[in-house]
Amino acid sequence: MRGPDAVAAAAAVRDGETDARTLTEQAIARIERLDPTLNAVIHTRFEAALAEVAAGLPDGPLHGVPMLVKDLGTEVAGLPATGGSRLFSTLTSRRDSELVARYRRAGAVVLGTTNTPELGLNASTEPLLFGPTRNPWSTAHSPGGSSGGSAAAVAAGMVPVAHASDGGGSIRIPAAACGLFGLKPSRGRVPPAPRPTTLSGLVSGHHAVTATVRDSALLLDVAAGPLPGDAYAAPEPAAPFAELARRDPGPLRIGLLTGLPDGPVVHPECAGAAHAAGLLCERLGHAVVETTARYRPEDVGRTSGVLMGADLVAQIEARLSRLGRPLADDDVEPFTRALYEACRALPAADVSRALRRAQEIGWEVGASFHEFDVLLSPTLAQPTPPLGTLDTADPESIHRHASVYAAFTSVYNVTGMPAMSVPFGHDRQGLPLGVQFAAPLGGEGVLFALAAQLERAAPWGCPPAP
Repeated sequence: MRGPDAVAAAAAVRDGETDARTLTEQAIARIERLDPTLNAVIHTRFEAALAEVAAGLPDGPLHGVPMLVKDLGTEVAGLPATGGSRLFSTLTSRRDSELVARYRRAGAVVLGTTNTPELGLNASTEPLLFGPTRNPWSTAHSPGGSSGGSAAAVAAGMVPVAHASDGGGSIRIPAAACGLFGLKPSRGRVPPAPRPTTLSGLVSGHHAVTATVRDSALLLDVAAGPLPGDAYAAPEPAAPFAELARRDPGPLRIGLLTGLPDGPVVHPECAGAAHAAGLLCERLGHAVVETTARYRPEDVGRTSGVLMGADLVAQIEARLSRLGRPLADDDVEPFTRALYEACRALPAADVSRALRRAQEIGWEVGASFHEFDVLLSPTLAQPTPPLGTLDTADPESIHRHASVYAAFTSVYNVTGMPAMSVPFGHDRQGLPLGVQFAAPLGGEGVLFALAAQLERAAPWGCPPAP
């Protein structure tokens, strides 16, 4: 059973019903009890966290709330920053990233970091460095990726919320697999400092996985806002996201997608969840119309692959330069090595063409929002796979399977549009299913309001107690 969500926990501290030390100690106890089975948390800072509580936390909206941070692209001072890779296994963060600093200024208590596939390159969390993370709903199954460690920790109730990031579905895929709410914000909503990527995060963005919609909205209020010098920033919201999540979304025009042009076969259970969500939306007063996608997954994957591949080469070569040696055979996993070798001679013109194509895909998908306020689809084209299905030791298997799991999600990374996975029902094995809603750039407020409405109408549960 999960404890109170972050909003309720912070309110309980403010009202004197509990205190930050108690919440922290309870979360530590849950991690120590549950993580040996799930392998979600890879580095901890329990003593440092308790010392911070004893010294006094900032009086912010997350005062006393324990949380975890994904070990990828975000730094926690004093903890290893491995990205799930042996090449980076000896790297320790000297300072907090801007996002972690914002969590701390809001009063959150950071307890450690969570498992991720090597450099975020898999839709399942099974790195060779730390071993696989297991899904709390079924330990034989994947928790998704690349934020699988964070999702497993929140789904199991170790902490109420955890940081996550998303470069092709890496917030939404594990949210769907673990029965959580997961929103990828608009491009430029959360600054990536101090770790720039291609154009400071053209396809990748940071936020969280949560058990409730209101937690996600509150965390985005804490995290959002540009830094001077950011390459770009998302449009300012009309009000704080926590307030927007409490508003009635009003009647929305919803476009329903259950298939993709030249895309993978969509499992009937996944398509069925989207249809069922559409019916619920109609009962809630929205207009739902079946439509067709304005993109091809293969085109999106090729475009995203060039941009992420170029960034991968830059990451690896910067690390090798600092180490003063060439890439060794056991530095990275076979799939990562194959991508590195394929992309290291990538012509600059190909990167420019990919950037141009990303903009074209944005315009093509954006045309849908002349007709619809939001787009609805399955989050995953296939149900959550067993562990081992997405095997990085077999690059061909990854190429074959990974595109299936990102078929509905990756497009919104390329376009920069916000998209969320909302839990909606279960498959025949009892594993959660998720449905995805997307909005135009800056449309997180509409998504939060709709998600909160769905949460009230069809509440989602949590895994059976271990």
